[in-house]
Amino acid sequence: MTMPALRVSGLAKSFVVHAQGGLALPVLRNVSLAVSAGECLALVGPSGAGKSTLLRSLYGNYRADAGSILVRHDKALVELVGAEPRTVLDVRSRTMGFVSQFLRVIPRVPAVDVVAAPAIRLGMAARDARVRAEFLLGVLGIPPKLWPLPPATFSGGEQQRVNIARSLNVDYPVLLLDEPTASLDADNRDRVVGLIQQRREAGAAIVGIFHDAGVRDALATRVYDVAPLGSAPGAAV
Repeated sequence: MTMPALRVSGLAKSFVVHAQGGLALPVLRNVSLAVSAGECLALVGPSGAGKSTLLRSLYGNYRADAGSILVRHDKALVELVGAEPRTVLDVRSRTMGFVSQFLRVIPRVPAVDVVAAPAIRLGMAARDARVRAEFLLGVLGIPPKLWPLPPATFSGGEQQRVNIARSLNVDYPVLLLDEPTASLDADNRDRVVGLIQQRREAGAAIVGIFHDAGVRDALATRVYDVAPLGSAPGAAV
């Protein structure tokens, strides 16, 4: 049997509300799922159910309270729950990409360098990384006149496309997508969907939040219902 690229079991996450005397607010409980190469698992459920919290827990932005997150990294399964920060950073650098709804970059760095940076850090020649970055920016409708400019000067939709290009400039085996088309018009949404489809067909294991039903239908091979606490646990379909 093929080993999943990502396996989650018994995952739980709460947030402490210090303004309420340290009250623990549970958000996730007993989340279990698995995603293999070439699959796209769409997280569904009502607002506030914990979909974004789940993605950020998988990426290590939030430390899980309990459970297991196993990711296939360097041909072995690596446990991320309780892992040392250097292990989490290594997994992020080489195995797990993340596209959020917001672009956070160093001011005054040109867009093409923002996109090329992850590939350069992994050892790709700077020239090759920039060529690939320019290709992705072009596919995503960012005109060449903007490539030398810092993305902080761009519109929200342009920044989102730079963010997507940055994450797709490395062939991450696992991709986490948090509303990747949220700020985009129909034409650019379709371009992004096409690139993600290519990455899935090339073998990436994808977990994503897609509120646009058309995007979800185009990309998802299965769905996972993130049920609010107090209702039945979620299940992959």
